[in-house]
Amino acid sequence: MEKHRICAAFSAAFPYTTPILAGFVFLGIAYGIYMNSLGFSAIYPILMSLTIFAGSMEFVAANLLLGSFQPMNALLLTLMVNGRHLFYGLSMLEKYKRLGKKKHYLIFGLCDESYAINSTVKIPDHVDKGWFMVFVTLLNHLYWVLGSAIGGIFGSIIQFNTEGIEFVMTALFVVIFVDQWMKEKKQEIAIIGLGVSIFSLIIFGGQNFILPSMAGILIVLTVLKRPLEKRGAISA
Repeated sequence: MEKHRICAAFSAAFPYTTPILAGFVFLGIAYGIYMNSLGFSAIYPILMSLTIFAGSMEFVAANLLLGSFQPMNALLLTLMVNGRHLFYGLSMLEKYKRLGKKKHYLIFGLCDESYAINSTVKIPDHVDKGWFMVFVTLLNHLYWVLGSAIGGIFGSIIQFNTEGIEFVMTALFVVIFVDQWMKEKKQEIAIIGLGVSIFSLIIFGGQNFILPSMAGILIVLTVLKRPLEKRGAISA
């Protein structure tokens, strides 16, 4: 019975992660090649992808490894680069609340793409929600490790130009957003998110708008939680 539940959760989760497969493997290869160009062997990007699993921060960490040991600078830089995960975690508290030991891996493996899927997808009633979220997170994690391994191993052979590669993840989020927009009957939350993000972009600029926009969205949704529940935009 348990094996059937796990298989059903995997079958339900996998299709949602297939768009991420291409993006993560592609970016992971670029990351592995980049690490190799800095003089690191393949084991470095593989182990860093397994243990850090923080996309953009791993690119930054590659340069930190080449500099002098400055733990406070590394800590502050990590907070600035991945500070948005604080808001991701707060919004996922209720979903992780009753998942037992599974929540430890879900907390570790929380990334933009896993958050986007696990926080928005309506999981079928017959599928175990905990295992569904675990497989979404695990598959995304494995895609990133796979790409990093390929890039690290063949980095000395393959010549790879990473200019403009950051747009891959932007395009991925646009696809996820449009897909959710088409599925949802009421768009209040999406409109709030867009409005707050655009306002933050205008006020704080392209380099600094992520944290203010995440904080603004969290505050606005908290204030409007009851009205949105009454309108059926969010579940009570």
